[in-house]
Amino acid sequence: MKIFSAFGLDIKILIAQLINFGILLFILWKFAYKPMFKILDDRKKKIETGIENAVKAEEKLKEMGEEEKRVIIEAKREAAKFLEQAQKDAEESRKKSIEKTKEEIGQMINKEKEDMRMEKAEVLKSINREVADLVVATVEKVLVEKMDGKKDEELIKKAIKEVEKK
Repeated sequence: MKIFSAFGLDIKILIAQLINFGILLFILWKFAYKPMFKILDDRKKKIETGIENAVKAEEKLKEMGEEEKRVIIEAKREAAKFLEQAQKDAEESRKKSIEKTKEEIGQMINKEKEDMRMEKAEVLKSINREVADLVVATVEKVLVEKMDGKKDEELIKKAIKEVEKK
């Protein structure tokens, strides 16, 4: 006790201050620190949960990104297959069209050739008939008239002129 007195401390006041400090500490602990620690703990838990969720979301995002890439690659592969099939179909259709057109053109050419051959045959028949008619007419004239050298020559020239007129 002397030691406290040596420092100028009164033990009763010191004890009263310790009790006051204890009461204050209790009140602060009960009404200020405890709720504040609870709020801080809750906040800490929320932050930890948020960090965990962010990590999970990032992992999920990576998975979705990989899935998206896989889907895109698969879609590109499918599109390439469809495009290749469409090109094959178009090429096959083009070839069929060309073959059909060639066949139609061949048929048209053959028909025209046949028509020209028939026209030619008819023209030749017509010419033969006319030549035959001319020969018959000439022979009839020759046989009707008596022939001498001069008349024969006149008759030939006349027949030639008639042929040229026609």
